[in-house]
Amino acid sequence: MDFVTYQKQARVFSKDTRIEASELIYPLLGLSSEVGEVMDKCKKVFRDNSGEFSKEIRLEIMKEIGDVLWYLSELCSQFSFDFDDVANMNIDKLSSRKLRGAIGGSGDNR
Repeated sequence: MDFVTYQKQARVFSKDTRIEASELIYPLLGLSSEVGEVMDKCKKVFRDNSGEFSKEIRLEIMKEIGDVLWYLSELCSQFSFDFDDVANMNIDKLSSRKLRGAIGGSGDNR
């Protein structure tokens, strides 16, 4: 599935289509909590399973990454960004950094 199709299908599950500062709280908090769930599952693999990711835990992590994807899509929709454009812009940015030898380091516009 491509990002445009995903974004259109994912939007069906949104509770709100307005873009007001207060309405961004839901997807922002949701994104943060879902990223935290991915991190927590990974943490427990290191704590409880010597860093070995079983097939089952990989599937659970994949589900959580799917939730992260939904919240990212929702933020794109709230800002009227095409998810596909965001993904392409990111690849262009990373490609430019690689060509310039600037993958490492810090700063958004390096």
